[in-house]
Amino acid sequence: METEKTDRSELLGNAPIASLMIKFAVPSIIAMLVGALYNIVDQLFIGHAVGQLGNAATNIAFPFSTSCLSLALLFGIGGASCFNLNMGRGEREKAPYFVGNAAVMMMICGVVLLTITQLFLTPLLKLFGSPADVLPLAEEYVRITSLGFPFMIITTGGGHLIRADGNPRMTMVCNLLGAGINTALDALFVLVFDWKMSGAAWATVIGQVISGIVAIVCIARYKTVRLRLKHLRVRWGYTSRIISVGMASFFNQIAMMIVQIAMNNLLRHYGALSAFGESIPIAVSGIVMKVNQITFSIVIGMGQGAQPIISFNYGAEKYPRVRKALRMAVTIGAGVAIAAFVMFQLFPREIIAMFGDGSEEYFEFGVKFFRVFLFFTWLNCLQPIASMFFTSIGKSVKGVFLSLTRQIIFLLPPMIVLPIFFGIDGILWAGPFADLLSAAAAIILIIVELRLMKKAELSRGQQ
Repeated sequence: METEKTDRSELLGNAPIASLMIKFAVPSIIAMLVGALYNIVDQLFIGHAVGQLGNAATNIAFPFSTSCLSLALLFGIGGASCFNLNMGRGEREKAPYFVGNAAVMMMICGVVLLTITQLFLTPLLKLFGSPADVLPLAEEYVRITSLGFPFMIITTGGGHLIRADGNPRMTMVCNLLGAGINTALDALFVLVFDWKMSGAAWATVIGQVISGIVAIVCIARYKTVRLRLKHLRVRWGYTSRIISVGMASFFNQIAMMIVQIAMNNLLRHYGALSAFGESIPIAVSGIVMKVNQITFSIVIGMGQGAQPIISFNYGAEKYPRVRKALRMAVTIGAGVAIAAFVMFQLFPREIIAMFGDGSEEYFEFGVKFFRVFLFFTWLNCLQPIASMFFTSIGKSVKGVFLSLTRQIIFLLPPMIVLPIFFGIDGILWAGPFADLLSAAAAIILIIVELRLMKKAELSRGQQ
């Protein structure tokens, strides 16, 4: 055990940052991409088998996936960050309690969310903005996919705990396994058996159950520390700390869910007043958001890969290594965001066409949505990486604030106000407005924090 602790300290505290980023970020990026592809794969098959209404139904259902992800990140990132911070400080006895409590809370929350969804599915879908012609398809899809919620949460959140154990490749394997099964069964159930919405839903659930079981086995066989039954007993002292640290990522997802629900309702309302109708704007927005989620998955994967490096070295007061890891994450994230911006501006119609046929109005609105709403997507790397940076160093209040800037503070108000004057186009212009201001807030807070670290270094050197 002492050797494992020394090896871990040598790795995170002394190994080259570039090699550590490759070790931790690449599997994290792949895991995030696979998670994003879960919904995109379903939408691809549903779009071709069912059409525009099927695409709209998966968008109406998407807040359920976001709620699962929010709980997974709350306990996954919170538990992993607390574990790494305690290991960096040498508090080895406390560390396994954060892993055990996080894993148990993920399963409990998954079962609770499944129960609520089954009991109140129809009113929830109406709340999420479902038009009448989309509601039956959305009900058919979510009634089945909700069965996989506990396994989806433990796969996603447990991946962070497994990564904190120094095993990022296993996190990648869990996600790849589920996604591979989902894709293969989608082709079989939707295209061969012609089960349409139900087929895509069952493919998703089966993939999530299998990957979730693998994640549970990996957590049970933790290597850095030994997990015992006492570590699985939920204690408020540990759970509250996990929640406080993971709150930024949780609120970021909850904010995305709130904005998506508001957007669906606004698109339905102002779409009915335009030439596009109720369903086309909702179907298009689901495609655009899920495609953009691929970009965010890479950026967030970079931030998650940097998390154990930043947490450990901040706890060990090795601030130059913290700065270098942050700088590398931002640089690579910016490159990815710029590449996505170019793609969205040059090939929006081709991207929309990948998800099935539609009317000319459908493609017209899709092209406009990509080019206007995502105009400042090249700045999108700053806010999520900055939010995870503050979470990693235990400053959850700043992380929570940044997680709310892009979605709630800077996006929701203009998204409500601008359509009053500009109709449905006002919803689209709210996107670049929010991206610009949230990037500015992230830059300011990071600069201030880096200066505080510099002062801490200087004062330590003078002692």
